[in-house]
Amino acid sequence: MAKDKFIYSAQPARVIFGKDSLQELASEIERLGAHRALVLCTPDQRKQAEHVADLLGSRAAGIFDKAVMHVPIETAREAQKVAKQLQADCAVAIGGGSTTGLGKAIAMESELPILAIPTTYAGSEMTPVYGLTEQGLKRTGKDPRVLPKTVIYDPSLTLSLPIELSITSGMNAIAHAAEGLYAQDGNPVMSLMAEEGIRSMAQGLTALVSNADDYAARSDCLYGAWLCGTVLGHVGMALHHKLCHTLGGSFNLPHAPTHTVVLPHAIAFNAEAAPEAARRIARALGNEQSSPGAALYDLAKRLGAPLKLSELGLTETDLDRATDIALANPYWNPRPIEREGIRKLLQDAFEGVRPS
Repeated sequence: MAKDKFIYSAQPARVIFGKDSLQELASEIERLGAHRALVLCTPDQRKQAEHVADLLGSRAAGIFDKAVMHVPIETAREAQKVAKQLQADCAVAIGGGSTTGLGKAIAMESELPILAIPTTYAGSEMTPVYGLTEQGLKRTGKDPRVLPKTVIYDPSLTLSLPIELSITSGMNAIAHAAEGLYAQDGNPVMSLMAEEGIRSMAQGLTALVSNADDYAARSDCLYGAWLCGTVLGHVGMALHHKLCHTLGGSFNLPHAPTHTVVLPHAIAFNAEAAPEAARRIARALGNEQSSPGAALYDLAKRLGAPLKLSELGLTETDLDRATDIALANPYWNPRPIEREGIRKLLQDAFEGVRPS
């Protein structure tokens, strides 16, 4: 089949994937030419960070365990200060999107190389995209300095990820691939990776519901996360991500659950304007008889994921303001963005209405 014109610029990436690949950490730090690594984590993942520091031995400069959602500018500045005080020459981010995001914030100012060890399916480790929240507004951008130099994917590290977080983190990853299928700067290579990423993630998550300790399912999910994250790193996102950045940055809604709830509605909103993407999403989910929005909603429901923004702390009185913020600086989108349609989309997501 003939392809439309496209431009494909590959992001540099070194990926170490497989069981016990964490054991390669010290040699990967050495490969970077680094000698003092600051280990980053959330407060809850302190134990994993200590294990990483033990593996590094004398190459560990210290641990900063204050990573939080949406990377508040104050936390980023504190981490940058600690890195400088400890004379760190690289950072190791172990955890999910919050920790990787903090590593990127450090890299923005200091240009320290980042090595990422994902323990969720967020995918941000494969992107040059950063996000910072200041005074209630989240701004995002792209900068090649923040792309991790090496990513270690060890499925065994995700075995401790609670099933509820596994599901929403996985749906977050699917969102990256789904929007990548109708990206303005999309290309055939990314579309292949996007469809395979959605398929692998949906397959892995479905198996995890039956057995959260299923190593093969965890491996499928992490493989899917890598593919979906790679898509996010190569092409632009659209309406879905704009809405989730709005709801997270301005209303402090939890990142992955918000993606989970909004995704079916955003994809349904865009389906008619992006029919090829819609077909591929439904095919990847093994549900070509349904619309892609309905197929995503049904997947989330089967997995026991949240289906309503009202469950996440948003109030109905917030919907008008969320609409205004989302319309203020809209991302490119295959369907024109207008107030009435966005307001209805948010209302449906608030109530948990199944897309038609």
